Amino acid sequence: MTRILIGECKQEVSTFNPVASTYADFDISSGEELLDYHRGIKSEIGGALHVFADAGAIELFPTYSARAITSGGTLTAESFQRIGQEFLAAVRAAPPVDGIYFSLHGAMSAEGEDDPEGWLLAETRKIVGEQIPIVVSLDLHGVLTDRMLEHSDAIVAYHTYPHVDFYQTGERAGRLLLRILRGEAKPVTARVRIPALVRGPELITETGLFGEMIRQAQRLETSERGLSAGMFIGNPFTDVRDLASNSFVVANGDADWAASQALALANDFWQVREQLYQPLSSLEEAIAIAKANFGKGAVIFVDAADATSSGASGDSNAILRGLVESGYRGRVLAPVVDAPAVKQAMEAGIGNRVRTTIGGQLDPQRFTPFPVEAQVRLLSDGRFVNESHGSTWDGGPTAVLEVGNLTIVATSRPVSLYDRSLFYAHGQDPKRFDAVVVKSPHCQHHMFAAWATQMLNVDAPGSTSANLPYLGHTRCRRPIFPLDEGVTFTPEVQIFKRG
Repeated sequence: MTRILIGECKQEVSTFNPVASTYADFDISSGEELLDYHRGIKSEIGGALHVFADAGAIELFPTYSARAITSGGTLTAESFQRIGQEFLAAVRAAPPVDGIYFSLHGAMSAEGEDDPEGWLLAETRKIVGEQIPIVVSLDLHGVLTDRMLEHSDAIVAYHTYPHVDFYQTGERAGRLLLRILRGEAKPVTARVRIPALVRGPELITETGLFGEMIRQAQRLETSERGLSAGMFIGNPFTDVRDLASNSFVVANGDADWAASQALALANDFWQVREQLYQPLSSLEEAIAIAKANFGKGAVIFVDAADATSSGASGDSNAILRGLVESGYRGRVLAPVVDAPAVKQAMEAGIGNRVRTTIGGQLDPQRFTPFPVEAQVRLLSDGRFVNESHGSTWDGGPTAVLEVGNLTIVATSRPVSLYDRSLFYAHGQDPKRFDAVVVKSPHCQHHMFAAWATQMLNVDAPGSTSANLPYLGHTRCRRPIFPLDEGVTFTPEVQIFKRG
């Protein structure tokens, strides 16, 4: 029997979000509970389990999983210390294994530790030794560090944005680990760091320029010499020293080929970097467009600046306030995080009215509470199955509030908003509204863009704004596009090989 250890630690952080993440913001599981959770959903571990099951003669040792309920602010030092200790204790408790698969993210950040994933890998190496192969799956928004590459044998990254290949990424990681264990693959990784941060519609892999690079990476990965390849565009909101974009190619023993292909990917990316940057409309311009479009179909206000799946606080009321103050008459649907408002609604009960405020509870430097009189239309515990991969999301106690022409789905804590699950779970069909606030930079095309008359990317305040110079980076290496003028790129290849 081939013995494989499995572990997971995942969170995406915005260091510009003033609300710190804590241990309570994670779903923790271990042992068979970890496997039972992933067997029923289209996650990375779910994909790897499928590969291992088909291979036969494999014994699995599930150790520990810390999955953030959603993205958030920087993890407190105490919380990361606890997660790290529990993670490593589970690795120590496992019997000797032949290989390891870890499902990580890449854009975690904790107080006192900019590279939690790299730290976990380095500490795992101290426990299992240098000879046990470790394959890691990562989000293409990860911050790729030397330490992550030094202590893993190979990495595998998502190939889609919006992300729809969680399961397939796990399958790729599982197959690669098995090839290493069978002696069929000897990974060598070439990485090129690119001094650029990007955020825009050309990153949509199905239709944008970035997709052309990903398809080239896929051709490399499936070629005779390839094992894995991809691009990391980082999470521009995780302001740590190693924040950047990266190309990487994992070859089967051929370092020169991996280097030449990683260089080609990096140069292609650099040539189109300006086209990969998000064009934005001011809030005033977007509202004017919505007014002019009234009665002609729905408009979508893309509020990427308050994208909870990117680490924002979720309590922005900037677009709602702007629509009200401008006299917009259409029906508006919007999400917001506001635990006190939900508490008041719970106390009042369905059908009753409350005087409360909406938003501005978590990020007071950017938002102020907006006074409203609302009717409570629906109350829930905030737990629902998402449409993206079938796992359960939890926004805490949740209320649907009607304020004139506004319908507000208010949660007690941030929940991912990169699909329509929160709206659907609370009886709201976005197609029935004239304007919808979507707090995600990109959703799958059929969710909104396929039927909306306008997709308005708004330059609103928030800790995940696509207006990157607005955020005030202080820790990432400079110069870097677009934070600095006249940035040049002299590509250098780093080679990572174990043994």
